[in-house]
Amino acid sequence: MNYRHIYHAGNFADVLKHAVLARLIVYMAQKDKAFRVLDTHAGIGLYDLSSEEAQKTGEWQDGIGRILDADIPAKAKALLEPYLTAVRDLNPNRGPDGRLTLYPGSPKLTRMLMRPQDRLSAMELHPDDYETLHRLFDGDFQSRITQLDGWLALGAHLPPKEKRGIVLVDPPFELAGEFERLADGLAKAWRRFSGGTFCLWYPLKQGAPIAAFHEALKALEIPKMLCAELSVRSDRDTTGLSGSGLIIVNPPYTLKDELDALLPFLKDRLKQDRHASARAFWLRGEEVPERD
Repeated sequence: MNYRHIYHAGNFADVLKHAVLARLIVYMAQKDKAFRVLDTHAGIGLYDLSSEEAQKTGEWQDGIGRILDADIPAKAKALLEPYLTAVRDLNPNRGPDGRLTLYPGSPKLTRMLMRPQDRLSAMELHPDDYETLHRLFDGDFQSRITQLDGWLALGAHLPPKEKRGIVLVDPPFELAGEFERLADGLAKAWRRFSGGTFCLWYPLKQGAPIAAFHEALKALEIPKMLCAELSVRSDRDTTGLSGSGLIIVNPPYTLKDELDALLPFLKDRLKQDRHASARAFWLRGEEVPERD
């Protein structure tokens, strides 16, 4: 309950997460049929980068601050454009120094990319953050904001009535056992909504049980699971976040190739030391999955 994403908004982990989320939404929108995005740990939705909290850490400067006005290779630029356009649209009056004022959390980014027929369900447990999120979407009939433990949403809110959707699970990882909880949550959710696309975020840092987590996911025997990881520095001399990963269940057939184009650029642009690395690989599934 003490976690506040404002200290980390727009950092390198957000860049990876939101770039991939945007790709998933763009892919879903290729079909006319409506879809729903379920965001289980939504936060406040929109972050003021000029606030005291954001200025205290300045993490966005080594994340979106390095990306927004960068010289980006053509293919990576096209893939990042939906995400970067949303950030620019929130900051139309940037000064000569290019500094950002606002950064979209996942619910706001989702809402900016949705079509009129699509829907957002956003869950937030923290009472103050829920109130802020609720005010942000007040009067928006396409969005439903609920004060709820996001883990419960994986049972109670699936499957969506649209029968198409993306489930973003982005817990704060403050408590012990969160990797196990994430694997268990996916198992429950996939049984209820096996056709959905799931995007699970996890931290990379010293001592994190990544290998065991991946093995637990493989044991679920879900047919298609793609993994993307980006580390910006060595974890040897820090107890903090050195990188982050995403598990994408039922990924778009295009996503592996897109990650292969995006990740090298993100690694080179966001690296903080020579130990930076990035990879995309299949935990389960064909190297070239069948088209839906």
